[in-house]
Amino acid sequence: MKLATSAALLAAALATPAFADAPLTASYQTLSTAAAMTVALTALAECQRQGYVVAVAVLDRAGTPLVMVRDNLAGPHTPTTAIGKAWTAVSFRTSSGDMGAMTEAGKPASGIRAIPNVVAVGGGQIIRGKGVLLGAVGVSGAPSGTLDDACGSAGIAAIQDGLELE
Repeated sequence: MKLATSAALLAAALATPAFADAPLTASYQTLSTAAAMTVALTALAECQRQGYVVAVAVLDRAGTPLVMVRDNLAGPHTPTTAIGKAWTAVSFRTSSGDMGAMTEAGKPASGIRAIPNVVAVGGGQIIRGKGVLLGAVGVSGAPSGTLDDACGSAGIAAIQDGLELE
């Protein structure tokens, strides 16, 4: 009986004008694997140039990893942390460093830190093109989140002009 009631409610909802004319598919822009690879390798090279051993992850706009690269000497925690920083940035549409400040103990949003996969420290940044969220980069292993961010910014800069011109 519950199934019949649920089906009837769904049919009624879909027949309403708001749903009747709604498209049945959605399309959106996201990073290509090639762009993600450029971001990751550029960020890794920038950190290596500065003497930091890191892991870099680039995720698409849905938070799914496209690329993860790791310096041979980077700690075993760095790949997971880099993915978490990028996931935090893309999920909350702000940098993971800003999420750290917004979710400090005693602040209204402090509970966000308890959500699985959230890494609320510097090193995760969103990637936008023409104002549209396309993905995120996360870097882990430099001596501070600010330095992780600098490497991630170098990666984003490597593709930014192309994203804005498309």
